[in-house]
Amino acid sequence: MLLKELSNLNGVSGNEKSIRDFIINNISNLVDDIKVDKIGNIIAYKEGIVKYPKIMISAHMDEPGLMINKINSDGLLKFTIVGNIDERSLVSKLVEVGSNKINGVIGAKPIHLQKSDERKKNLSVNQLYIDIGVSSKEEAEKIVKIGDYVSIYSEYIELGNDLIKGKAFGSRVGCNLLMDLLKEQNDFSIYYVFTVMKEVGITGSIPVSYSIDPDISIVLDGTNTNTEYINNGPIISFMENRNYFDRNLISLVSKVAKEKNISYQLLGFDANKSDADKLQLSRDGVRTIKISVPCKYMKSPSNIISKTDYSNTKKLIGFVVNELGGLSNENK
Repeated sequence: MLLKELSNLNGVSGNEKSIRDFIINNISNLVDDIKVDKIGNIIAYKEGIVKYPKIMISAHMDEPGLMINKINSDGLLKFTIVGNIDERSLVSKLVEVGSNKINGVIGAKPIHLQKSDERKKNLSVNQLYIDIGVSSKEEAEKIVKIGDYVSIYSEYIELGNDLIKGKAFGSRVGCNLLMDLLKEQNDFSIYYVFTVMKEVGITGSIPVSYSIDPDISIVLDGTNTNTEYINNGPIISFMENRNYFDRNLISLVSKVAKEKNISYQLLGFDANKSDADKLQLSRDGVRTIKISVPCKYMKSPSNIISKTDYSNTKKLIGFVVNELGGLSNENK
């Protein structure tokens, strides 16, 4: 499993190059064709003896992060949030700024200097800044600039016997699943797609789904959950945002899980937006399902997943792919 390497790489939405290069280097010898489209999506194709239905399995590469939008006279950096992050989790976090990975710390007004009413409120992003160890705007401008991406540092570690903590699991878990699936043999021709900019408008999935025009789309992602979902298997969602997923695909995946004795969980409403939100609206529609690995604290830099959940998700998808030939347009 390459999740540690994927998690440790920086890839804020719109700046996924390091992730893309790593993935391409690790899968190029496993596929029959691979290309990068104009906005940075990876489209890998592995040919099989069965061409219908046209199957696309996807995961997004990007992670939430920050972007510098002002440099103060004292050298402190102001920033905006890129993607979906819980602002409460940012104070005192280590960060890396720009392509040169300048070290910094997210700071705020010390609590002993705050007024009583300030202490009662959660800090907003406007009250935070990044300290990179300089004392003037001129010094800061020599090493950083407005528009620089900022990645939040979080060490990849194992917790207990089965849990893993790291950053960007919401995306990199899906990427790792795709990379693992590419090593397996099946009869179907499959498009394996790694998308960009999901965190900022689900941007990457729109052109790639239009280009491939799949019959069936399987979206792999992390789903932000409570402790009760951890170690209980992959999550199959019925709907997210305003969209419902294909009921026959949900039934098929559930049936396969039961037959193979793989624990799984059904989730009625999934509050976590994914590429599936836009994928199924492409052209004349795409039959879509979202399968997720349960993930705690996903809107913070310290995500936690279960290795058992990851393994069961991988097994389930591998079995499901081999059953997709039984679906036809008449089954809708």
